[in-house]
Amino acid sequence: MFDEILGLPAHPLIIHAAVVFTPLLVLLGIAYVVLPAFRGKLDWALVVSAVAAPLAVFSARESGEALEARLFKGQIPQPVLDHSSFASPLLYSTIGLGVVALVLVYLTRPHREPGTAPAGSARVVSLVLSVATVVLALVVAYYVFRAGDSGARAVWAY
Repeated sequence: MFDEILGLPAHPLIIHAAVVFTPLLVLLGIAYVVLPAFRGKLDWALVVSAVAAPLAVFSARESGEALEARLFKGQIPQPVLDHSSFASPLLYSTIGLGVVALVLVYLTRPHREPGTAPAGSARVVSLVLSVATVVLALVVAYYVFRAGDSGARAVWAY
């Protein structure tokens, strides 16, 4: 399923979705936290990217494993091993950021009586989720950069 698309290797095609949605999730997650006045304009974009980015990264990882198995048959060069070592940490951190962002959007959307302030515990939870969003966004940014850079180096090494 992740091996080919119309006769072409799927990995170089699928990674473009991960390259778009993952940094978008990082940027939207941070913007949602640091620009609360714009949350009403950012919420749906953040929700879409919180779902799309993990799916894109999962598909990129699976297609990369299929390409690796087809091309190298057990004799995997070190640059490719280096590149593939970033796949799982990127996937898990992107899933984590997506889940935290979805919960943050849900908890910060105005779904209570107009004119009532959120309870103290809701503010604390919102603050914790905001910090977690920024931390996870930085982790995801690191891994997406490292995966992309090592992938480019692996391709250009051969």
